[in-house]
Amino acid sequence: MITLKNISKTFYTDKGEVEAVKNVNLHIKKGEIHGVIGHSGAGKSTLIRCVNLLETPTSGEVHIAGKELTALGTEELREERQKIGMIFQGFNLLKTATVYDNIALPLKLIGVKSEEIKHRVEKYIEIVGLTERKHAYPAQLSGGQKQRIAIARALAQEPEILLSDEATSALDPETTTSILDLLLTINEQLGITILLITHEMEVVQRICDSVSVMEAGEIIEQNKATDIFIQPKHPTTRKFLQIFDETQLQDFLSVEVARTGKVFQLNFIGQSTGEPVLSLMGQKFNIHPNIVHANFLKLKNDVIGSLIIHINEKEEKVKEALAFLEEQNISVVELEGISDELD
Repeated sequence: MITLKNISKTFYTDKGEVEAVKNVNLHIKKGEIHGVIGHSGAGKSTLIRCVNLLETPTSGEVHIAGKELTALGTEELREERQKIGMIFQGFNLLKTATVYDNIALPLKLIGVKSEEIKHRVEKYIEIVGLTERKHAYPAQLSGGQKQRIAIARALAQEPEILLSDEATSALDPETTTSILDLLLTINEQLGITILLITHEMEVVQRICDSVSVMEAGEIIEQNKATDIFIQPKHPTTRKFLQIFDETQLQDFLSVEVARTGKVFQLNFIGQSTGEPVLSLMGQKFNIHPNIVHANFLKLKNDVIGSLIIHINEKEEKVKEALAFLEEQNISVVELEGISDELD
C-alpha cells in the first residue's frame, strides 16, 4: 500500500544543509498499522509529510497503491492526496465552526455534493462518538474530543490511508488510550492502512503491527512489533523499550550474586506465558535460576512475558536446559555484554 524507495529530504538554511531524512526504504502492507518511533529531531515528521508530498523529497520515490506520487503532475497529485487522510497533534480546527462544519468544510472545498456531505459527516461523527456534540464549538470540547473531530474530518474524505503525526502526544494517558482504541476500530472496521509517528513506545505496543525506529534521519531498525519487543537489536530501540536498565542490572548482579555464570533473557509468547516452564526446567535438570527481572506486555496481536535470569551452573548443563526451553517455544537470548562483565 505504501512504499518508500530511497527517500531523502535535505533542507537548505542560512547555516547550511540539514539532512532530515536519509535514504529511507519502507513498505507498509494494505490494512496494516505501522508505527515510526524516534526521539525529537529524528526526522519522523518530515518522513510522514513526504508520504503525501506535503514535503517534496529531495530524492527517492513515493508509491501509494502502486502509483508513484513523485512522478505526478499537480492535478493528478491533488486527486491522489484525497486517498490519504492526515491527523495532527495540534487538531487544526476552525474555532468559529461547529463540529459538524469543521468536518463538512473540506468536503465542500473539493466539490462533494450537499447530500453526500451530510451523509458522510453524520456517518463519521457517529464513528468517533461525537453525535451529541455535533453543534458544539471547539472551545466547548476537551482535547480528546477535538482530536476526534480531526479524525472524523480526515475520514470524511474516505481515504485508503490515514497518517497520524504525533496525534496523541498532547493528550493525557486515559484520553490517549481512548484515541488509540478508536484508531484500532477504524483500522479493523474500515480496513484503512495507518501510518503513525510517535515518541511513545506505549502507542506502538498497543496498536501497531510493525515498527520502524528512526535516529538522525535514518531507519535503524525495522520489524514486526512482536519481534521488536522480543529481540530489539539496536541500543536506541532497547532504550525505548526500557525492558530493563542494563547498568542497574549489572550493579544488582555484582552485589547480589556471585560474579560467575551467565545472564539470559527469556521471552514467552502467547499461550506459553501461562506455562510453568522454569519449574519444569528446574525439575528436569536440577537447575534453579535466579530471576532478576520480570515483565509482561500486551501487544496488539500478542502477549509477551519477559524474564531476565542468572544461571550459575556448568556450561553443558546450562546448554541442555536452554535447549529444553527453546523446545517449549521460549526465545532465549544471552545478554552477552552483561554476562561478560560477570565472568
